[in-house]
Amino acid sequence: MNAPIEDYALISDLETAALVGRDGSVDWLCLPRFDSPACLAALLGTEDNGRWRVAPVSGGVCTRRSYRADTLVLESVWETATGAVRVTDLMPPRAGVPCIVRLVEGLTGTVDVRSDLRLRFHQGRVVPWVREVGHCTVAVAGPDAVWLGGDGHVRDRGDPDATVWDFTVSAGRHLALTLGWTPSRRPAPPTPLYVPAETAVKETVDFWRRWAAQCRYQGPWRDAVVRSLITLKALTYAPTGGIVAAPTTSLPGRIGGESNWDYRFCWLRDSTRALSCLLRSGYRDEATAWLGWLVRALAGDPADLQTVYGVKGQRLLPETEAPWLPGYDGSRPVRFGTSAAGCFQLDVYGEVMDTLWLSLRAGIPMPAHVWDLVESLMGFLLRHWREPDQGLWQAEGPRRQFVHSKVMTWVAADRATRMGELLGRNGASGEWRAMRDEVHQQVCRQGWDPARRSFVQSYGAPVLDASALLIPRVGFLPARDERVRSTVRAMGDLQSGGFVRRFAKGGSWPAGDDDTDGGTFVSCSLWYADALAATGHRREAREAFERVLAIRNDVGLLAEQWDPDTGRQLGNAPKALSHIALVETAVGLTQQGFHASRASRGRGGPNGRS
Repeated sequence: MNAPIEDYALISDLETAALVGRDGSVDWLCLPRFDSPACLAALLGTEDNGRWRVAPVSGGVCTRRSYRADTLVLESVWETATGAVRVTDLMPPRAGVPCIVRLVEGLTGTVDVRSDLRLRFHQGRVVPWVREVGHCTVAVAGPDAVWLGGDGHVRDRGDPDATVWDFTVSAGRHLALTLGWTPSRRPAPPTPLYVPAETAVKETVDFWRRWAAQCRYQGPWRDAVVRSLITLKALTYAPTGGIVAAPTTSLPGRIGGESNWDYRFCWLRDSTRALSCLLRSGYRDEATAWLGWLVRALAGDPADLQTVYGVKGQRLLPETEAPWLPGYDGSRPVRFGTSAAGCFQLDVYGEVMDTLWLSLRAGIPMPAHVWDLVESLMGFLLRHWREPDQGLWQAEGPRRQFVHSKVMTWVAADRATRMGELLGRNGASGEWRAMRDEVHQQVCRQGWDPARRSFVQSYGAPVLDASALLIPRVGFLPARDERVRSTVRAMGDLQSGGFVRRFAKGGSWPAGDDDTDGGTFVSCSLWYADALAATGHRREAREAFERVLAIRNDVGLLAEQWDPDTGRQLGNAPKALSHIALVETAVGLTQQGFHASRASRGRGGPNGRS
């Protein structure tokens, strides 16, 4: 069996990321970008699909681990029968080529340590050609080369399928290992292999602490907020500003299920929440970069608007399967790429307009070509908003009149009208205003179920959907409206173990799919906490929020889902939307005067504080 998803910590250089297990094994790494083929893929198979373990020869999971406070520098400590050793893992923010630095330090006694590197290029499939070049080992396969170097005495065990180095560290001594990627045509190892590990650690710690210090949030959940913001920053592709939904693919929503998707891309629906989260926390530069990515990605015919794009803004994201990978705990198929780019989802138009409106309100300039984009997108929406679509959850089967899609259509018309008024561009505002009013009336008439006393998933279907919790947040109706209050009360039926599912049985997917047999959604559980607070249920709101805080792993990370029956995380991890929702909810509760509970204040912080 694979290690639990919550066993993994994240390290990143702002262009790609690696997942490090409690046993000291890097089980997931794509080089040189988030969406590149994986060269370490044990996460979706076995060690024969690629891993890099640095840990005591005696084995086992670490005794304890944590990030250095306000950083993405991970420290894992093993206490063995002969002594204690600490491994510090990091990816320095990229100055040239991607690299992982692993610094091994003796704390007490003497410990025998092993570095076991098993590279498998092309999604955990291709065994590379390995040779020695000077003081380094280089592994080459096709266009890729990975270099491994050490700054101390190591002994190669001569394993034909792996690069295995043994060494001994005693108290006060250390040894550093550095792994770097280059194109295979490069004849020499990359510069990072020559940078002293202590320098790399110091510069990386300084980088993250300078960045974290910009956070304006000073409320009772600051540690959790900062950790979530650092995670969001770690999922940002720095050259373009795009934010991936998660650094992983095919981690299942239900163990053994088939709904295993690739999240290493940028979804438009996350844009509003990401931008709001960053702006409210004081990160204007990141918000501006994300907006720049968004505008470049959307360039073109509005009829071709996609729900998801690549980190560079690319549109073609062909989905393939990897039958040579057995999948996480046997969950197959393993997918790379995404067919979601071809879904028709009206809600993304509202997400885009809300993003542009938020940025304009924050003082980020709107060039003339961006206003042209607004008019183009709204022209398309005016012609097509009455059509059924596939909805927020990318429903299978026939398209439907999803309530959330119509609500976000209202958001699009509302925000475009407001932008026109603010910028003095009112040419089409009459049509937009009329559309806004018509959509509002239609949703209130056809999206409301008088028997359930709730807004529902789609017109004529009495199925609850957690997306209705967003109605007050986007301003469609005020939280004091009795229809909103009644909808929030009804959402209690979506709870399982205190957490919230996306929708009820009989919803978008056939019975037996992940949402009925799998986990609850972290973001939906946080939307519920937010809506409870907005409708005056203060105690329940705080309890719902702190239940989510309690399911973070030992270093403060959240996957997409949580299974309350087994007590484990599910789905791709760490999930950007889960951390965005955490920040937004914490900020909202703090602004309403909420305080952390005694239990929450006393819990050791994943930021390295207590």
